[in-house]
Amino acid sequence: MEWHSIIINTKEEAIELIADKLYSIGVKGIEIVDNKLSQYEKENLIVDYIDSKLIVLDSIKIVCYFSEEEDIEEKNTLIREYLEEIKSYVDIGEGTITRAITKEEDWANNWKQYYKPFRVGEHIVIKPTWETFSDLKEQDIVIEIDPGMAFGCGTHETTSMCIEQLEKYIKKGENIIDVGCGSGILSIVAAKLGAKSIFAIDVDKAAVKVSKENVLLNSLEEQISVFHGDLLSQVHEKADIVVANIMADIILLLVDDIKRVLKHEGLFISSGIILERLEEVKAKLIDSKFEIVEITNHGEWVVITSKMKA
Repeated sequence: MEWHSIIINTKEEAIELIADKLYSIGVKGIEIVDNKLSQYEKENLIVDYIDSKLIVLDSIKIVCYFSEEEDIEEKNTLIREYLEEIKSYVDIGEGTITRAITKEEDWANNWKQYYKPFRVGEHIVIKPTWETFSDLKEQDIVIEIDPGMAFGCGTHETTSMCIEQLEKYIKKGENIIDVGCGSGILSIVAAKLGAKSIFAIDVDKAAVKVSKENVLLNSLEEQISVFHGDLLSQVHEKADIVVANIMADIILLLVDDIKRVLKHEGLFISSGIILERLEEVKAKLIDSKFEIVEITNHGEWVVITSKMKA
C-alpha cells in the first residue's frame, strides 16, 4: 500500500490556523516536523505549489498523511486555496506545499536513521528501540520509544518542555492524565518518574496503537492505561496532574473540563502553545480560577504550568 503526504512549509505563527483547516477536511492527526527529517523529505519531494529552489529548509513543516484511496488532488487544492486566503493576515512564510509518495514499509522504517538517543531535562534519556546509548549516568531514566506514525518522539520543543515540567513537579504515587498522548512518551516519562497510574487518551487510533506498543516496550502496562476517545469524555477519576501537549485552541476548550478531573491544588501542564497565544491562554486559565505557577518558552513555543485553586 502507498501513502500520500502533503507537507506544508510555513512559519510557527501559522501552525494553528493551518492545523484547524487540516482537521476540518478530515485529517485525524498532524505532525510538526523538525530538520532532523529534512534530508529524507528532500529525497522524496514532489513540488506542487512553488519552484523547489524557493523552499526554505529551516521552515516549520506540517505533515499530514492520506491513504491511496483518498482524493489527494482535492485535499491539495483545498489546502492551497486556504494558504492563499490566510496569507493576507498571517505570515505563512514561503507557504510551499510539497508532496511525497511513500510505500508503507518505507514509511515505517526509512526515517529511523535520523532519530537518535538524546537527553531531556536532568536525567531523562529518550532512546529509540533500535539504537544503543552508552553514555548513561547513575540517575538516568531511560525511555524506550518507537514513535511510528504518532506525534511525540520527544525532539519537538513542545514535548521536551512537557517532559522537563513532569520531571520538575511529579511526585511518587500520583495519578496522571495525558490528553492527546501521541506516542505515549509523556505517559511513559510520568510512570518512570514514579506516578502510580496514568490515564492516556488520544482521538487518533494510530496514536493509541503506538502508545500501547510503547507502554509494552517499557513494561508499564500495570501503570498506564491507553484509550481512544475525544479529549476528556472518558475520564471520570481525578488526577494530581493533567498534561496536554496540544494546540492552544483545544486547550482553551479543555480548561473548564480540566477542573472536573483535577484534584484541588492539582497541576495542569499545557503545551503546544505558540508564543503569540500565550496571553490568551493565560487569561482563560486565570478566569477559570487557575493560578499560574510557571511559564517556560523555547523559541516560539510555550508551556504553562498552572494550579487549580478552590
